[in-house]
Formats: sequence, structure tokens, C-alpha cells
Amino acid sequence: EVQLVESGGGLVQAGGSLRLSCAASGLPFDDYAIGWFRQAPGQEREGLLCISSSEGSTNYGDSVKGRFTISRDNAKNTVYLQMNSLKPEDTGVYYCYAAVAYWGQGTQVTVSS
Repeated sequence: EVQLVESGGGLVQAGGSLRLSCAASGLPFDDYAIGWFRQAPGQEREGLLCISSSEGSTNYGDSVKGRFTISRDNAKNTVYLQMNSLKPEDTGVYYCYAAVAYWGQGTQVTVSS
């Protein structure tokens, strides 16, 4: 059974930082590109960043450019999302995604002003 488990979410003040983790099991992790998405209340799920199996990263948009970075540790089957300079509009549920088939259950991030 494939599982993606996100962790590291929580409540943080604006300007603060969090690091999310996505731990994978049940799949050949090295072969998968992994992405981070978020869904704010009442909005559609938004793609943020993706990292390929060879560790090349891609930004999906400008909303987190320069503030969020993605990395992976294939030895630990884990992908990380480092989030700095957080803003209230970064609030939402953050999901990891193993392209093109598997989603995690999400972790809540709340940024207070």
C-alpha cells in the first residue's frame, strides 16, 4: 500500500518559518517526482513546487517564489518544504503528491497576522 504522510504543519506568526515533511512508503521513491500543493479555504488546490527524481525543482507559480524551497532525501524516502517569511495568505492545507498517482492526507498550516 502506497502512503504519503505529511507532517510539520501548525500555527505560526507572520514572518515565521515552518518545514513540512512528506514521508513516503510502498513505492519506488527514487523514481517519483514529488510535488507540494496547498488548498486555502474556499479555493482550489494550488500547485507550489515540484522536485524530480534527479532533484531538479520546478516552481508552479509566483506566490511562493523566493520564500519556499523543496528538497528531498531519497535515503529517507522524504521530501521537505521549507517555508520562510510566511504570510497569512499562506494559510491552508498542504498536500504532497507523488506524480502522477498518489496524494497524502494533508497537514494544516495557519499563519496569524
